[in-house]
Amino acid sequence: MKNDFVLIGVIGGNDVSPQVAELAEEVGREIARRGAILVCGGMGGVMEAACRGACDEGGMTIGILPGESRNDANPYVRIPILTGIGYARNIAVVKSSRAIIAVDGAYGTLTEIGYALQGGTPVIGLDTWSLAIKGKTDKNIINAKNPKDAVDKAISLIKKSSL
Repeated sequence: MKNDFVLIGVIGGNDVSPQVAELAEEVGREIARRGAILVCGGMGGVMEAACRGACDEGGMTIGILPGESRNDANPYVRIPILTGIGYARNIAVVKSSRAIIAVDGAYGTLTEIGYALQGGTPVIGLDTWSLAIKGKTDKNIINAKNPKDAVDKAISLIKKSSL
């Protein structure tokens, strides 16, 4: 039986401004409107805002948690997955997702971007990191203009990889 679920990872910082939270919330709404499932680290900040947006639209959310308590999940995580492995859970977030949308973010977000790009998972960036190597811009993070554009690009890339 083929798994036709579209899982889109949303990554970003735990401590964010209201403007960043608003972007993440709209990303979550857009994911749910498309019938996709939101995957994240299950904690606060971007993760909580994105989950809130998805839930507001009746969407499904999965939180891959660093610890061993369901109580650590933000209130909008519908399926908490406990790992007990700390930040190493970032790999599980990326590997569970067909595309990643990075919103803002700190160094944990940067590691997730690295895992995704190394594994061939597309990364769409919304006000997030940019990369350069040997003085040349690395264009592997696909920039989005807004939350709708980010989700449109993620869905398009997932469809292309399914052909």
